[in-house]
Amino acid sequence: MVPAKQVIPEPPELFRMALASLHMAKLRPEITIDEAPAPSRLAPHAVALRATVAATGEDELAVGKLVVLFDPDGNDSWDGQFRLVAFVEAELEPEMALDPLLPDVGWAWLTEALAGAGYHNLGGTVTRVASQSYEALADRPVEGTIQLRASWTPDSADLAPHAAAWGELLCTVAGLPPLPAGVAALPRRTARK
Repeated sequence: MVPAKQVIPEPPELFRMALASLHMAKLRPEITIDEAPAPSRLAPHAVALRATVAATGEDELAVGKLVVLFDPDGNDSWDGQFRLVAFVEAELEPEMALDPLLPDVGWAWLTEALAGAGYHNLGGTVTRVASQSYEALADRPVEGTIQLRASWTPDSADLAPHAAAWGELLCTVAGLPPLPAGVAALPRRTARK
């Protein structure tokens, strides 16, 4: 007996429109995005994006992931049909890794980035990790990272402002200077040899 072909239903139009809006997000040139495996048990429909932030000719400064969850029937805990889940991580300068106010500052970076996006039911965590070396390793500097995990429900299916906010957060955590509205980032020049 030959098994029947499994028919994968086409995603609902609202979900397709929301995903199309992600491509309209304006992100800085330092951000590289690709698709990542999406969780399959959190919602009937999901897409995940993975990002890295690197200035021209430099190492990776930050990494992140943005997951779009969609349940056409809605989800009471989300208070909507969509839920966005974001993760951002970056290495820190030694003095920042030891700053006890860093988690509050990290959360402020997120809320400032989301200011124009239109959302509700925001929740998340900011984790600061600092590693101090001792004895034979005492000459190593303090090493630290910041990790920010958050989720929120967008007020509409236009996800471009949310993707742009996530991109802004990635660049802030990476230590890139903010760009004034309407100003495009120019690639950094490399030194001539």
